[in-house]
Amino acid sequence: MGHSAAKFGFICSVSAPALGLLTKFTFPSFFLSISPNILPITLSIALVFAFIFFALSNSSNNPPGPLPVPIFGNWLQVGNDLNHRLLASLSQKYGSVFRLKLGYKNLVVVSDAELANQVLHAQGVEFGSRPRNVVFDIFTGNGQDMVFTIYGDHWRKMRRIMTLPFFTNKVVHNYSGMWEEEMDLVVCDLMNNPKVKSEGILISLCYVLPQNQRHKTTPIKGRIMAANGEKHKISCAMDHIIDAQLKGEISEENVIYIVENINVAAIETTLWSMEWAIAELVNHPTVQQKIREEISTVLKGKEVTESNLHELPYLQATVKETLRLHTPIPLLVPHMNLEEAKLGGYTIPKESKVVVNAWWLANNPAWWKNPEEFRPERFLQEESSTEAVAGGKVDFRFLPFGVGRRSCPGIVLALPILGLIISKLVTNFEMKPPNGMEKIDVSEKGGQFSLHIANHSTAAPALELRRCSLSLEGNERYYCCPLFVGGVSVFS
Repeated sequence: MGHSAAKFGFICSVSAPALGLLTKFTFPSFFLSISPNILPITLSIALVFAFIFFALSNSSNNPPGPLPVPIFGNWLQVGNDLNHRLLASLSQKYGSVFRLKLGYKNLVVVSDAELANQVLHAQGVEFGSRPRNVVFDIFTGNGQDMVFTIYGDHWRKMRRIMTLPFFTNKVVHNYSGMWEEEMDLVVCDLMNNPKVKSEGILISLCYVLPQNQRHKTTPIKGRIMAANGEKHKISCAMDHIIDAQLKGEISEENVIYIVENINVAAIETTLWSMEWAIAELVNHPTVQQKIREEISTVLKGKEVTESNLHELPYLQATVKETLRLHTPIPLLVPHMNLEEAKLGGYTIPKESKVVVNAWWLANNPAWWKNPEEFRPERFLQEESSTEAVAGGKVDFRFLPFGVGRRSCPGIVLALPILGLIISKLVTNFEMKPPNGMEKIDVSEKGGQFSLHIANHSTAAPALELRRCSLSLEGNERYYCCPLFVGGVSVFS
């Protein structure tokens, strides 16, 4: 009782002046017209409102959290940068599930593996929707995409249409040869550019579509398919999507937002992980050497391909360690409960934004040995049974792709692509930090929605380990890892 009274006293002391200032600046003429004799009554009314707000905010056994104030909630205390590290520090104070009031909205933060299981899997239906706001509505056409739409029939339809052409093992098998060829061509470009040896490469990755593929994302492609009718042969993933549009299953706007989902939620996140992997490999030459030795010993001169990645456990451990230490979406994509729900013994108000701090689950020193170290060996030793999976036997401390209904289906593509990129670079180059530096700066940028490496301009001189034997003729190539030299992007 005394604790509640102290809370109420704090709210009164903060809310009364806040409401007074708000009234003064919003309605100045009204404020000046108030008689000094009436001012105490006005403040008393403000206190009553503060009490009501306090009572409503702390009823129904809501999760703990910092004390909110009227109108602003907790914004004055926590600010706008609700990144993974700040939320991790708050969890150590308020517990594995806590609530922040952001204005009139509720933000519930989960920082425990068992509770993450409840949100993402066991109670996946209750927490399976997505929060809506002005920004999401602008970039998703009011929820016409798959990633950010609410849980329901539209999401199920979009997930089905996107999974078949993009996110199956058959897709990986069909396209892996193309990936490997393109990666080999990038390596050859690096080897044949004399500036690489003297100036190095810039750790900043991007992607471009091949010139003869760009038209496939335009309405022209749809009109061509419509004109050909049944004679048109579906030859690529986008053909499947546009075919669904022509059949009336989805609209042209849905097609546009599907492409945007792939760009943002699949391609960009993989590129961020590539950057982190390269930076960590530069800073850990012994890891580079162990990967080379494993490839040489196991494959005995054969090239690394998607089909033999499973034979290289240390390479796979390096990929997992990159995703653990630098989770690309550290808070995963936010969830929302459409109705009031229960979690960890607390009541979660309806339409609360619920985030799982996946980065903290994978970097909590209570659960991981020396989590701040980049050490792939952990996944061959004390964490040998921990896998990066989105279904089946899941270790809820390690969720780089989420899990359950709203997990990232791109896991089937991201893991082999990361493994191939690392193996191609390490077997062909010895990557080192710039002259005069011992290590590359791996400071973070972001953390609320995505986790980037802060400094993209760091050069990593690459010492060539073997010669390129591929032909570089032809102009119909595109790269996941273009060469940057002196600030100029070289797509030779």
